[in-house]
Amino acid sequence: MSNLQGLFKSACQIVILPLLGIMIFLLLWSIAAKNIHTSLGDFPGPTAVYQQFHSLYDEHTAERIKADKFYDRQHIRNDKRLAADPSYQVKIRNYTGKETFLDQIVTSLITVTSGFLLAAIIAIPLGIAMGLSKNLNSAVNPIIQIFKPVSPLAWLPLVTMVVSALYVSDDPLVSKSFVNSLLTVTLCSLWPMVINTSIGVSSLDQDLKNVSRVLRLPLFTHIRKIVLPASVPMIFTGMRLSFGVAWMVLIAAEMLAQNPGLGKFVWDEFQNGSSDSLARIMAAVIVIGFIGFVLDRGMLQLQRMASWDKSSTTV
Repeated sequence: MSNLQGLFKSACQIVILPLLGIMIFLLLWSIAAKNIHTSLGDFPGPTAVYQQFHSLYDEHTAERIKADKFYDRQHIRNDKRLAADPSYQVKIRNYTGKETFLDQIVTSLITVTSGFLLAAIIAIPLGIAMGLSKNLNSAVNPIIQIFKPVSPLAWLPLVTMVVSALYVSDDPLVSKSFVNSLLTVTLCSLWPMVINTSIGVSSLDQDLKNVSRVLRLPLFTHIRKIVLPASVPMIFTGMRLSFGVAWMVLIAAEMLAQNPGLGKFVWDEFQNGSSDSLARIMAAVIVIGFIGFVLDRGMLQLQRMASWDKSSTTV
């Protein structure tokens, strides 16, 4: 009997209660939407947003068909020219059709992941060094505390000017808009990782430090065998916070700078002002929130895999 009660309780917490919460939210959303009237019509309810998801997917499919036909025509034309002149240099032009909603999701995910990884490469070693050295921590901490609260909207103009001045190439490997968004994300997601990593390292248990001294471990062995395993929970906490910040910063940066991605999609739909714009924006908002949730859960799973203390990965 106790086992059945335990299973029922687990089922309630994992399935029934979340579904109940979602159903109540959808009901309240439907009721509120019917009573909110805007210049573009009624505020979109769940049904209207669901229909727009179908519409956005259909637009993506239609655009992919156009792209396939575009490349097929080039292949046919090139085959004819090669048949007439075997020395002809084949040229394939890229399809320049508009980015669909799904394309912009992929663009945003690539950008946020690249910016986050660049921030991690900088922040984690810096945080470890600050945690191991009180002098370095005293020197760098004021700078971190000054720049930590700076809004991404303040960084973006500076980043744009610097990239425009330094990133000059006739055939750039990646677009300037991508570099602008990436660096803005990196600058804003550095600080949580640096702070949490340095706190995790500096709060290392004294017994572990003593073990390292007794064994006379070299510095890098001390970091690899003692510091990192004990600091993993705090490091990953900083990484989870940074990934959430990175995702929010990216959407704001894309909206402000009109760089390709979900933020630009939201702004374009707002500027478009059609009868479907509100439902399409709401669809984008749901996707943005869902992706943020998935990114956070993904970091949590990585923490569980890397941490020896499983009790620190339950949130």
